[in-house]
Amino acid sequence: MKNQQDIIAQIRQQKMLPLYFHKDVEVSINVLKALYEAGIRSVEYTNRGAEAVANFKAMRKLVNESMPGMLLGIGTVKTVEDAEQFIKAGADFIISPVVYPPVAKVVQDAGLLWIPGCLTPTEIFTAEMNGAKLVKIFPGSVVGPSYISAIKELFPGLLFMPTGGVDTTAENIKEWFDAGVVAVGMGSKLITKKILQEKQYDELTTLTKVVQEILINIQ
Repeated sequence: MKNQQDIIAQIRQQKMLPLYFHKDVEVSINVLKALYEAGIRSVEYTNRGAEAVANFKAMRKLVNESMPGMLLGIGTVKTVEDAEQFIKAGADFIISPVVYPPVAKVVQDAGLLWIPGCLTPTEIFTAEMNGAKLVKIFPGSVVGPSYISAIKELFPGLLFMPTGGVDTTAENIKEWFDAGVVAVGMGSKLITKKILQEKQYDELTTLTKVVQEILINIQ
């Protein structure tokens, strides 16, 4: 198991964190394979359906068997019960859409990285006081890159990753990084409904490589 700083370093190096959920386990696995093929080594699977736990376990098995270097995290974790369930299932890191201290404690007691979702300065401060090193600004589309610029100096020890509303264009991505983020969460703009519905896994690999090329050229 990698420690928290190693996981943060890997997400920072990748500069993006793809995230998705699909109720079908085969689709979930094939998306993971397509991302791995593109060079992705950190992924957030989201806990957004009754199938999430079983799917995650199948994905974890695949990662252990044939995806060296891949970090598989779980997102949309709001309760202690869910956190415990996914820790047991082998999550490398846990992401929440909210700041809930009991979840923070369970995750950190297990030695895992906890990435909470925040929007206001009060939420960001509460996350920091509960041990967060990297926070997800969610939904990013509500505030935009200028918000990061405005609050970043208040929290010099924290790292920021916007999720929700981050586009795949070079212009949009550059705006976020110029504002001071260390990574961007990439959901439906990258892993689109069309890709999922039509099982366009090769297209996903291609698009992911395009985004990675944009990120490589951002300082």
